[in-house]
Amino acid sequence: MNLAAHIESPLYRTIQREAEALGIEVYIIGGFVRDILLNRPNTDIDLVANTRGLELAQACARALGVRKVDIFKTYGTAHFRFKDLDIEFVNARKESYSSDSRKPSVEQGTLEDDQNRRDFTINALAISMQAHNYGDVIDPFDGIADLENKILRTPLDPNITYSDDPLRMMRAVRFANQLHFRIEEDSFQAIKRNCERLSIVSMERITTELNKIIMCNKPSVGFKLLFDTGLLHRFFPEMVKLHGIEKRNGIAHKDNFYHTLQVLDNICESTDNLWLRWSAIMHDIAKPPTKRFEEEIGWTFHGHEDVGARWVPKIFARLKLPLDHQMKYVQKLVLLHLRPIALTKEAISDSAIRRLLFEAGDDIDDLMKLCRADITSKNEAKVQRYLANYEIVVEKLVELEEKDRVRNFQPPITGEDIMRIFALAPGREIGIIKNAIKEAILDGIIHNDYNEAYQLMLAEANKMGLQPAIGE
Repeated sequence: MNLAAHIESPLYRTIQREAEALGIEVYIIGGFVRDILLNRPNTDIDLVANTRGLELAQACARALGVRKVDIFKTYGTAHFRFKDLDIEFVNARKESYSSDSRKPSVEQGTLEDDQNRRDFTINALAISMQAHNYGDVIDPFDGIADLENKILRTPLDPNITYSDDPLRMMRAVRFANQLHFRIEEDSFQAIKRNCERLSIVSMERITTELNKIIMCNKPSVGFKLLFDTGLLHRFFPEMVKLHGIEKRNGIAHKDNFYHTLQVLDNICESTDNLWLRWSAIMHDIAKPPTKRFEEEIGWTFHGHEDVGARWVPKIFARLKLPLDHQMKYVQKLVLLHLRPIALTKEAISDSAIRRLLFEAGDDIDDLMKLCRADITSKNEAKVQRYLANYEIVVEKLVELEEKDRVRNFQPPITGEDIMRIFALAPGREIGIIKNAIKEAILDGIIHNDYNEAYQLMLAEANKMGLQPAIGE
C-alpha cells in the first residue's frame, strides 16, 4: 500500500529533503498513519529516524521557518509546532524493562525494533519518506488487516507487552471505546492476568486515560471493559461496589453499576462537559453503604446523596483529579441530584423552587440535565411521565427566577449593615438576622428587596431586644 497522496504537501517534502541531505532515513509512524487509514483527523505527527533525529528536527525547523524547537535529550526526542500540527522526532530505539517500573532502558535501534516496541499493531504502521519508496506503508504485523477487522492486537506476546508497560492496558480499553474495536481474545485474557501490574503506573497517567474514556460518545463500553478485565478494581473500588443485585422477600433493587453507566451514556448525548459526566459517574456512588431493606417499602438508599457528596473530595484526591472548582461543582450536583426528582412527585411549592434555585445557582441547568439522564426505567410511559413533570419544574424555575431573582442571590441586608445599624460587634445575633431575611425571601414572605428586608431586620432585632443606634 502506498499513501504518498496523503503526504504530498511542502511540509512532508521538506522533511524528506532535509533527511536526504543528512543521509538519514525517516518514517512517519504510529497514530497519524492509523488515522489516515481510518479517515480520522489527527494533528500529532510522530517521525522516527534511524539516527541523529534531534539534528534532523533542527534542520527541518530551520527550513520551515520555525524558531522554537523543544529538545528532550533524556528521552532523545525533539518537538516543534508548525501551523496547527505538533511534530515530534525520535531516534529509532529498542527498549527493555524491569519488573518494578514502566520506564524502559533505551538504546539505539532500527525501524523494526521501534515497531516491535509499539503497543498495538494498528499503531506500529509506518510510512517511508525515502525518495525511492516515498509513501510506502511498512506493516510487519498486519496492522492494516486489524484496522479492517476492527481488532486491537499487540505486535508481540501480549503478556510481555502489558507487563512491561501496564498503562497499555488502559490504552487498549480507551482505543476499543474510541474506535469501536474489539480487543483480541489473547490480549483480553492477558489484560485480566496482568491487571495487578497497574499498581506501578502513576495515578495521573491512569486518570488521563480514564478521562479520555469518559469523553467517548458511549463511555459505558470502556467502563464495562475496565470492569470485566479487573482494571477498574485497581483504582476505583467504590464504583465496583455498585455492581450486583440483592433480592429479599422477592424484591430486588436495580444493579446500580449498570444504572450509573446508563446515566453516563444518557448525559453524553447532551454535554461534552467532562465534569458533568463525572457527576453522572458519582451521583449514586454511596448507594452501597446506605442500602437498607424496609419491610413496608423495600430497598432504600436514604442519604446516599449526602454521603456521596462527602466522598467526592477523597475520591478526587486519590484519582489525582482537580480539587478546586471542578471538584466542588461535582460535589454540588451529587448533593442536589435528588431534589428536582422529588419536585416531580409532589405539588411544587414556590418555596421549594426558590430553594433549589438558590442552592444550585448557575449550575441549575446542568443539574436538570443530570436529573433527566437519571431516568433509566424500562417503563417508557413512566419515563415520559417524569420528563413531562420535569418540564413543569423547568417552567417554574424560569418563572420564579425572572420574578424573584434568587439564583446566586445575596440578601439585600449584609452582616456589615446589621453591625453598623445596631452598633454590634461580630456575634450570633448577626447570623440569626441574616438567616431570617434569607429564609423569608426563599419562602416568599418578602421580596428580594432592600426596604422589605430592612423592615424584617428591625422586627427580628426587636425580638432580641436590639434597637438601632442613634442616627440610624
